Amino acid sequence: MVKVVDSIGLYCPEPVFRARKAMEGADVGETIEIYADDPASESDIPVLVKKLGQELLTVEKNEEVFKFVVKVLRKVE
Repeated sequence: MVKVVDSIGLYCPEPVFRARKAMEGADVGETIEIYADDPASESDIPVLVKKLGQELLTVEKNEEVFKFVVKVLRKVE
């Protein structure tokens, strides 16, 4: 199952908050797609993923929108 976090049009720290909340609610093995157009998310989301012990599978940028694909490796409390 893939969860989608749409934080387009939102700026720091909202994309990070929404990404964290999605990871907290995800089951191990789930995939989360995070969409953001805040330039700060390019660095903020990968840092969050690493801090929470998850796996960043891909980062893509189409026009001004970033797409981060994260695999949940462990439960986040």
